[in-house]
Amino acid sequence: MGAFDGFDLSLSGMDAQMRRLRIISSNLANADSTRTASGGPYRRKDVVFAAEPLHRTAADFHERRSGVQKVTTLAVVEDPRPFKRVYMPSHPDADEQGFVNFPNVESFEEIVNMMDAIRSYEANLSAFNASKQMIKKALEIGR
Repeated sequence: MGAFDGFDLSLSGMDAQMRRLRIISSNLANADSTRTASGGPYRRKDVVFAAEPLHRTAADFHERRSGVQKVTTLAVVEDPRPFKRVYMPSHPDADEQGFVNFPNVESFEEIVNMMDAIRSYEANLSAFNASKQMIKKALEIGR
């Protein structure tokens, strides 16, 4: 692992958590959206992460002995859970029986996910700062 690889690892983790926070924010903002551009209610989204080798070039491949991997966003997927059905016959989006489909977003679950993403972001930021301090100390040794 190179001296500056810690920065790349931490930055990939922070970027991944920022993407996750954007999706969580979208879920919370659309928690009551009964009609989208596609016609139906909003469907909760989630981010899928994957591990990707830190080094991609052929020269770096031979140097990579530790199997260091960074985080990458693989996809944004829709939650397949069913919509919440509420009896509201006067609602403009009610069906023939008077039921309205509301998004499958649970606010409490989203807030817990948000707290987890924030904590993960902070952990990556701490690791970034620790890498920075180690490099500064290493440069001081050389004086």
